[in-house]
Amino acid sequence: MTADGAPSVSGEGRRGVLSVDAMGGDLGPEAVVAGLAKAVRANPAMRVLLHGPEDELRRLVARRRGLSDHVTFRDAQGVVSMTDKPGQVLRNGKDTSMWSAVEAVRAGEAEVCVSCGNTGALMAISTIRLRKLPGVARPAIACLWPSRNPAGFNVVLDVGADIRADAEDLLRYALMGMSYARNGLGLERPRVGLLNVGTEEHKGRPELREAHDRIEALAEANDFAFVGFVEGGDIPSDGVDVIVTDGFTGNVALKTGEGTARFVRDMVGEAFRAGPLSKLGALLSMRGLNAMRARIDPRRVNGGVFLGLNGTVVKSHGSSDETGVAAAVGLAWDLSCSEFSDRLRARVTQATGTMAEAES
Repeated sequence: MTADGAPSVSGEGRRGVLSVDAMGGDLGPEAVVAGLAKAVRANPAMRVLLHGPEDELRRLVARRRGLSDHVTFRDAQGVVSMTDKPGQVLRNGKDTSMWSAVEAVRAGEAEVCVSCGNTGALMAISTIRLRKLPGVARPAIACLWPSRNPAGFNVVLDVGADIRADAEDLLRYALMGMSYARNGLGLERPRVGLLNVGTEEHKGRPELREAHDRIEALAEANDFAFVGFVEGGDIPSDGVDVIVTDGFTGNVALKTGEGTARFVRDMVGEAFRAGPLSKLGALLSMRGLNAMRARIDPRRVNGGVFLGLNGTVVKSHGSSDETGVAAAVGLAWDLSCSEFSDRLRARVTQATGTMAEAES
């Protein structure tokens, strides 16, 4: 435990160990185990604590050749449903797989928790059990957004942890998003933008203008570039690496982007099935079409990361199939290998000290 009662999760024992909630997703534990098997094939050094009804999970894991060598089971009979309210889960959910998965990170047994379950409940459990980092009033959910950048993605946060965000929150989001881009995408000097209705400095709500000035003032000391205000059309662009916004706006943008990607994919498919010549054109351009489908496939970038806590949690889509779960587990593995939790904690602590000195 730290001095303020928050859990201490440092130590070598958790490195390379993920804590996975097998229950709660729309497609059941079968999809989670299938995705886990796919992720393990890509990362053979991965070790997993798998939480849920042990007898059922043992049967599912046994069907996947070699997977049992990577899995330790944690029996948890309760399941958090998508309709459960966060307060209800906090009162009565200690026997659930979700609670057990978060608790393993709190106890220092694993580096990152992964769950496809109820977002509100997962955030509530994570906040209560892992505690917020010093100086963080509101944790954020960060997602990877397909973009024209060399890495192929931009970081967007918050995308739904809290619909509110004042200037202080937006400043913390900028610091946490910058740390995610540096350690998750390998960017030495990430470019951070603040989402607004225009790029002019006089536009936007007062908290946005205040956040603009505060982020700009801390950019050089924290080794990132602040590009100022950006607009919605800049989210997938190559002119910025991290886009900061409140959870309401970010969630609307995320769901709109995912829906648009599915619409484009479906419309392209229908166009190439319209007639014989269209089908011939599809065959001739199949390689390019497949590359485009992969680029805009929401499953490929599945996994929102909870930032601002004493430990890392990856939230997979509730409807994730094998491909989506594998992407979320793969992201969690990358974050674990980069010692992301420790680096983020150090970055936020350093920035908190810098701000305190500036205000004194």
